[in-house]
Amino acid sequence: MNIFANIWNHPRTSVAGVLVALVSIAGVLSQQGISLGKAGTGTVVSLVGAVATALLGLLARDPVPSSEKPQSHGSTVRIGAWMLIALLIPLPWMQGCSAAGVAQDIVNWTPALVSAVATVDSTVSLLAPADSPIFTAATQGFDAASSLLVAQARAYLAHPSAGALQQLQTQVVTFQQQVGAALLQAAKIADPASQTHALAVIQAVATIVNTILALVASISSKAAVQKMSAATGIKLSMLRPYLSDTRAAQIVAAHYNEPLTRARAQVAQAERMEINAGF
Repeated sequence: MNIFANIWNHPRTSVAGVLVALVSIAGVLSQQGISLGKAGTGTVVSLVGAVATALLGLLARDPVPSSEKPQSHGSTVRIGAWMLIALLIPLPWMQGCSAAGVAQDIVNWTPALVSAVATVDSTVSLLAPADSPIFTAATQGFDAASSLLVAQARAYLAHPSAGALQQLQTQVVTFQQQVGAALLQAAKIADPASQTHALAVIQAVATIVNTILALVASISSKAAVQKMSAATGIKLSMLRPYLSDTRAAQIVAAHYNEPLTRARAQVAQAERMEINAGF
């Protein structure tokens, strides 16, 4: 009976808990490719998740004045906590209600990728003479790999076939491994200033490629994701010492025009998902 008493005494918190559960279930179903049918241009699962998220927003309210009862303030705090949990739950369907939406998001990242690779190309002249050969060898092939990834992303957006998706899966993993190897090589640069500069420009590419990898994985089957992760010898956990969370969040925040705190949470959650998937 205590369960029903808690529901009666704390209805807002209970409703928020149910909505978070719906959001969680929708995210899991979406990851598994379960749609439960179409809803306009999206799916029933994405619609349920979106509605639940919206209702969570309606439940939230501004902090109450100190003159109000402590119980009311506690309820507001609990609702805020529920909403924060919901924001941090991995929800691939938030990137787009369909594979086409995710494909467009991938293509939208390609100009930033091209720019980041161009910055890598222009960095050699800024390094100490003894360090330039290491950096050049580490980043060799970035131009070709990025051009191929951009072309395949656009090809998949234009014709989202299984074959085009498979090519995109293979190329994003290949490029991600190249970037990972480059980070490990750049870490061997002796001059501190050169090393810092080299790692920063390579990380910009790494952040974008890892973001595209997460997007590709979100529209891939579980078996395909397992195949992708099995092809990775350099794991994200190996690269952590050479990555700046703040730099990655700044890149994501600038791209989506969103607050840095939200971008930081997204980057952390995406990385956690990729590591859990075996990347």
